[in-house]
Amino acid sequence: MKKKVLVVEDDEAMAVALHDGFDYEGYEVTVARDGIAGLRLARQTAADIIILDVMLPKMSGLEICKRLRADGSLVPVIMLTARGQEIDKVVGLRTGADDYVTKPFSFMELLARVEAVLRRARSAPGAGAERITFGDLTIDFRRHEATKGDKQIDLSPREFRLLEFFAKHRGEVVTRDQILDAVWGYSTNSFTRTVDTHIAKLRKKVEDHPGDPRLILTVHRLGYKFAS
Repeated sequence: MKKKVLVVEDDEAMAVALHDGFDYEGYEVTVARDGIAGLRLARQTAADIIILDVMLPKMSGLEICKRLRADGSLVPVIMLTARGQEIDKVVGLRTGADDYVTKPFSFMELLARVEAVLRRARSAPGAGAERITFGDLTIDFRRHEATKGDKQIDLSPREFRLLEFFAKHRGEVVTRDQILDAVWGYSTNSFTRTVDTHIAKLRKKVEDHPGDPRLILTVHRLGYKFAS
């Protein structure tokens, strides 16, 4: 079955080149030329991956990505931008993008990034199992939901991705850099406190006693371990 790619790009020449390139490589391609159309198609079509320009008319790519993640969508997103500033990359990844490519780029470079992101998505927890239970905590990967006892837990898309990562690596010690790379899409010591902040919030939602956790354990000087 062909993989489906949604390209959201307002530059006509770039949009045509990306359409033809992905089509030649065997993908089913849909193209949107502005942000509002891109968000609508992202919600309506079952795309396997979205190629999303940052600067778009009517709605920016950053806003599209932010809204998709707020909807609970985990479809992989690769951002395109003509700006090479590091802060733009960080902002893009913080909105939930999986990767980031700066213009100008070769199509083969973008294709390699697409294939790498799709491989990570296939290996993500939930690819083989729809549901995993730890005590009274149940994670439903197909529905992107988690319940504790008979109550659904109110998780942000980022918190759910973090919980997925822990479920996949249950019993393993994982570093903050590993978590940043897997859940946020980048790894830098400057943002390791971001991990601690999100884990503290997640503990309040999944632990019986957040101050004395039994699921998400801190491993001194190393990172965290999800006990099961």
